[in-house]
Amino acid sequence: MLIARRVRLEREARGWSQADLAERSGVSKATVSKIERGEMSPTAVLLVRLASAFDLTLAGLLLRAEGEAARVSRAADQPAWRDPATGYLRTQVFARPDHPLEIARIELPAGARVTLPAVSYTHIRQAVWVLSGELVIMEGGVWHTLGEGDCLGFGTPSEVTLANETARTCIYVVLLTRG
Repeated sequence: MLIARRVRLEREARGWSQADLAERSGVSKATVSKIERGEMSPTAVLLVRLASAFDLTLAGLLLRAEGEAARVSRAADQPAWRDPATGYLRTQVFARPDHPLEIARIELPAGARVTLPAVSYTHIRQAVWVLSGELVIMEGGVWHTLGEGDCLGFGTPSEVTLANETARTCIYVVLLTRG
């Protein structure tokens, strides 16, 4: 319900109708309405599209939904969100509106795949660091296979697919800055 309320508040703060948000985000008006009423839990892809329409990162939107963070990010207080479509679990390790760095820990289940639109990367610079497992990233037509300890700095904004093609969960860290 916190995300539903936040999406509505962000939309209303801008004076947008649901149709305006749908047009700016590429998410149908019916879906926007269902999200705002709490009738559906949005996927990572939908949240990224909505956040981008608000000129926010996914972490920024989730942070606003959860409330402001303190300077110290205690493990027990770090908000987590699970994508209902893939089981992808995102824990927001660090994010503050007054700090350019965001850190998220992701658990991508075996066989899961997430494709995020280029708009997700428009106003950010990002790196992915694999802690365990294997992560396949398709970025702008180029495939990268990352194993434990490997890190990839993203290039020019393009559609990105993150895939776990193995039989065990892949855990990775996303580090991003606005810019």
